[in-house]
Amino acid sequence: MDRLSFDNPLFATYVIAATFLILKAAAMSWLVVFRMIRENGGFRSPEDGRKTLANPNPHPDQLAPNERVERLRRIQLNDLESLPYFLVAGFLWILTEPSLVLAHWLFYGYVLTRLAHFVAYWTAQIHDIRALLWTPGSLILIYMAASTLLTALF
Repeated sequence: MDRLSFDNPLFATYVIAATFLILKAAAMSWLVVFRMIRENGGFRSPEDGRKTLANPNPHPDQLAPNERVERLRRIQLNDLESLPYFLVAGFLWILTEPSLVLAHWLFYGYVLTRLAHFVAYWTAQIHDIRALLWTPGSLILIYMAASTLLTALF
C-alpha cells in the first residue's frame, strides 16, 4: 500500500486533521471580515476608509483599533503561527509509520486543543486557561517532531 494514499488509514487520518485545521484557519479570515463589517470599524489600511459602494459613509473612527476585531485577528495570527508546524510535523511523522491508534490520539487531539483554544480566546478567558489549552497541542508537535528526528537518525 502506498503510504501517501487515501487507502492508507494513517495518511487519511492526517489529511482529515489537516483539512479541519486549514478550514478553521480559512474561516478565521471570514470571521474577521464579518466582524469588521458588523462593527463598521477595525479597518487597517487608509484606503479602507474611503467612500465606496461597500462603505458609503466613511468616518475616521473606522481606522481606529477595534477590540472585537483585533481579538479575532489575534486568534487568526495564533492559527497562522501554529498551522504550518502541524502540517509539516504531522506529514513527516506519518512517514515514520506510527500506530494508527496513536495517530488518531495525536492528530485529533491536536485539532481538539486548537478548537478549545479558539473558544477560550473568543470568550476572553485569562491567559492561564488559554495556555493550559495550548500546551497539549504544543507537546503533540514536539513529540511528533522528536519522534521523526529519532527515526531519521536511527
